[in-house]
Amino acid sequence: MARPDLITDPADLQPETPWSETVWAWTAEESLISHTRKPRLCPATLLPFANGRPDWDGFIHSLQWMMDTARHYGVECVPVLNADTGYIFHLENTLYADVLHRFSDAFPGHPFIAGITARGAENDSTFNASRYLPLLDLAQTYDTAEVMLMTSQRLNELEPQARCDGYHAIAEYVTRPALVHALEPAFVPWATPFGPWLLWQLARHPKFIGGKVSTLDEPHFLYWASMSSHLQLDFIPHSGDDFGLATAIKCGLPLLIGAASSAAPLVCAAIDLWLADGTPGKMFPAGQPGTFDTRVYKLFEALQSLADQVFRPEEPFNVSAYKHSTAHVLHQLGLITAPDPHPSSPDRRSPAEASRMNEALRRPRRLAQRLNIPHFK
Repeated sequence: MARPDLITDPADLQPETPWSETVWAWTAEESLISHTRKPRLCPATLLPFANGRPDWDGFIHSLQWMMDTARHYGVECVPVLNADTGYIFHLENTLYADVLHRFSDAFPGHPFIAGITARGAENDSTFNASRYLPLLDLAQTYDTAEVMLMTSQRLNELEPQARCDGYHAIAEYVTRPALVHALEPAFVPWATPFGPWLLWQLARHPKFIGGKVSTLDEPHFLYWASMSSHLQLDFIPHSGDDFGLATAIKCGLPLLIGAASSAAPLVCAAIDLWLADGTPGKMFPAGQPGTFDTRVYKLFEALQSLADQVFRPEEPFNVSAYKHSTAHVLHQLGLITAPDPHPSSPDRRSPAEASRMNEALRRPRRLAQRLNIPHFK
């Protein structure tokens, strides 16, 4: 039973209320678990490079690989283009647009999520919502697009009420379904997650269908899931937590993760194994009605062991070089030409990364063979 002093009514929230004063910070994961909800997978797609130029064949090949494995397991796959894994902060608008065009040309009519951030705000002293307009204009020409409103420094530094107003101001330009986006400082040093009041305000906006949260130190995804479930919000939390992949699968909630860019077959297999027999959409029954395949627990471990290496933080405590590790994994899986990062990106691993990723792949590859998981050799 919840403590009587914990907030349960969102009307009692204040802009500065911490999660610890709410019932949603004290909800057990077990109470949110579902063996009958099949979540969609939103792979944060890597834009690969070779010799300083985009590897377009590798880009399309890796996307086809993700979609093929999702189709095999009956998982809805909605790739995320031009987000952090796609080097959004290093893309000129022409290259940003080229990514969307090449995807839509290769996969006509297939839905996608486009990362959207502020452009030209580096010398601004205050937040300006119109800075999001250039990329919104490019993404919203596609009627198959959703948009993810990525946090930016001037937006993130605002106090909760002003930050809420900032998101609402961006929404004035939004014509497609939109996700909001929150991070902890391990991803970018100035980032801060949403408090409960801000999440409540954004979750009720008619243009925001859901949101993504990526955290390392505090289980904000569980807070979001608990609030959304208990208040029956028309808002879907998407886990961006590559250090807690099993949680979203067990809760039946979407995953918007860079880990799927390099481990999509493992994620899709885990989603199907977790579902109970008889659930609509389960592709490979365990053999007993109402039960699930308990080998999924070992798959969770193998998948997480890979993600923990790809997304490992380096000094100062920062995980941003995961993009370079992802390129090494995709290269070793034979999907892209070279394991190169964006030529302007400072997020790079050491020359020993190829060997390290080869070691990281050993257990996942072994389990993929034992569980007959395709496309992961």
